[in-house]
Amino acid sequence: QGQLVESGGDLVQPGGSLTLSCTASGFTLDDTAITWIRQAPGNDREGVSCISGSDGSTYYADSVKGRFTISRDNAKNTVYLQMNSLKPEDTAIYYCASEVALCTWPPEDDLMNAWGKGTLVTVSS
Repeated sequence: QGQLVESGGDLVQPGGSLTLSCTASGFTLDDTAITWIRQAPGNDREGVSCISGSDGSTYYADSVKGRFTISRDNAKNTVYLQMNSLKPEDTAIYYCASEVALCTWPPEDDLMNAWGKGTLVTVSS
């Protein structure tokens, strides 16, 4: 059974940067789309970004465009989310999820075939 594991969450000051990682085991990411989804306390889940497996197309929520960058390293079976200029409203648990080949944007939970357990990002002074 394939698994996804997120890492890199931390406490960071406003304006700071973090890089999250999503590493797969039990399957390869070569033809897999990976979506980052976040959930803040009391809020609905929000799609943050997605990178397609087949053509590398990327998608971003309006709230993170210009600040976050998604990328993949298939040799390491890992997808990254580089987050710059972090704001307190970016505070959330960040999850990665996989689906076959192409991103569905906005993401649809029912189409995801694997989820990580999440990593906490806290932006606070």
